[in-house]
Amino acid sequence: MDTDAKLSERDPSPAPTTGPEQRSRSARFLAGIAGLRHRPATLLALCLVFLLLLSNFVMQPFLIPSSSMENTLRIGDRVLVNKLAYRFGGEPRRGDVVVFDGTGSFVHREPGENPVTGLLRGAGAALGLARPAETDYVKRVIGVGGDRVTCCDKRGRIKVNGKPVTEGMLHPGDAPSSVAFDIVVPEGKLWVMGDHRARSRDSRDHLGEPGGGTVPLDKVIGRADWISWPVSRWTTLDRPRSYDGIPAPAGSHG
Repeated sequence: MDTDAKLSERDPSPAPTTGPEQRSRSARFLAGIAGLRHRPATLLALCLVFLLLLSNFVMQPFLIPSSSMENTLRIGDRVLVNKLAYRFGGEPRRGDVVVFDGTGSFVHREPGENPVTGLLRGAGAALGLARPAETDYVKRVIGVGGDRVTCCDKRGRIKVNGKPVTEGMLHPGDAPSSVAFDIVVPEGKLWVMGDHRARSRDSRDHLGEPGGGTVPLDKVIGRADWISWPVSRWTTLDRPRSYDGIPAPAGSHG
């Protein structure tokens, strides 16, 4: 009995012997990508969609619109905002530079903007090509939930939980604050200030408003981790060591 012949008849190979289907999936994929070279409009659209998705969920370029963070960040700098920094259980720490939506804390009115203009501006801002929304801010975290932040000690330094902080990143010639304050940051909130204190509208300017100038954690868009443009200013935005060793808030178990 010709067993081998019968088995081969019962189990024919599903792979075609000729035609494009005979190629591997990777070869067909690469061929499809190569074909896009002849359709530049389609390729451009796919690239834009990819960049918008990347900006929305992972890493967003952010154009610095003001001098409030000089000299750390200058007008026209593009920073890369890490949107995954606090996505999986992490929270902002003292010294982090964060981008946040100031609606309800720094802004208490709806900005008036044409919907079409707003859509175009939003797309441009997501790619770092246009100014961010009027409600988006970039500041440095000075105090987190439970912290007592005061200004100032006899040497003019801000204190966090009773410890004076020497803020070496301040704009040359700036005092830590020209406004005296003493606040306990509510849980789930942040106290934020610009590095150019003389030109920064920050938590200090909203003390008498709802929320007391503090920013809710759920309004934080992400952490600014890198200066990506101009090339001459490529650098990481590391957390200053001056915030190390600050004691835990009174009454906490941390």
